Amino acid sequence: MRLGVLDVGSNTVHLLVMDAHPGARPSAAHSHKFELRLVDHLDDAGHITEVGIDALAVAVAECVAVASDAGVESVMAFATSAIREAPNGETVLAEVHRRTGVTLEVLDGGAEARLTFLAVRRWFGWSAGRLLLFDIGGGSLELATGIDSEPDTATSLPLGAARLTRDWFSADPPPEEEVTALRKHVRAEIARVAGPLLRFGPPDLAVATSKTFKQLARIAGAAPSAEGLYVRRTLAHADVVRWTQQMASMTAAERAELPGVSVGRAEQLLAGAVVAEAAMDLFSVPQLTICPWALREGLILRWFDHLIDSADGVAWAAGSGGQ
Repeated sequence: MRLGVLDVGSNTVHLLVMDAHPGARPSAAHSHKFELRLVDHLDDAGHITEVGIDALAVAVAECVAVASDAGVESVMAFATSAIREAPNGETVLAEVHRRTGVTLEVLDGGAEARLTFLAVRRWFGWSAGRLLLFDIGGGSLELATGIDSEPDTATSLPLGAARLTRDWFSADPPPEEEVTALRKHVRAEIARVAGPLLRFGPPDLAVATSKTFKQLARIAGAAPSAEGLYVRRTLAHADVVRWTQQMASMTAAERAELPGVSVGRAEQLLAGAVVAEAAMDLFSVPQLTICPWALREGLILRWFDHLIDSADGVAWAAGSGGQ
């Protein structure tokens, strides 16, 4: 089957088209994205503005058209923290549906963490043992640990890179005292939830997904994306500490000149690095392995699993009927 996942996140509206069939690894066939940055379309009360709603509806409509042209049989559309936490989120969902016909399912933070964990587990396999997952998005940080497809525990914190940049930094580059204040806030928030994750013991493999970690790894010397999915990429805590310190005195334009850093993400990379540094330190992780799969792949995998289970159930029932 050719399936599509439409992801409305805090930074982007992203359509991922994947081919999947029983017994095979789902493979990406097409990707289409808008750097919408819904977090920049919030008023002082956190409502998504009319301009933001208009831009979102246009992006969703275009993604649906792209999916149709790509031969997608079915599209799963979902939204994460930007709409989930907006006071007018229901109004936004209704307006997008009215204009495009698309019903966006809103995922809670725990679901984000569990689905991302599923994707990471499938990528690395059972032999990876206990996994510890870090995922920094635009609006939230997801954390999970476990030895199965479902994590033993999973949580989400409002520590996304775009959110923190908007709420904590007043200048470019930000004053030193603002970076210090953000670091204290981030460490306190992560420390508050660390206990339930740490009580299961140390991980056999600590893994990171998301653009923030991929860009930090690239800055620190990891292979560029052009070398493919299967090149092993890692990120050392020492490199995160070093680059966080350096980026604190750089403007967004200067960060955009670093290897692998896009102009659209350069402004929020410092805040993301502060979160990465704190998470790795508080969980005593000296090195992370970067996983190319994340939430969108997790949704495809879960969706396809259900399709297979349903088909198997029908086949079993048909076979049993003649006994």
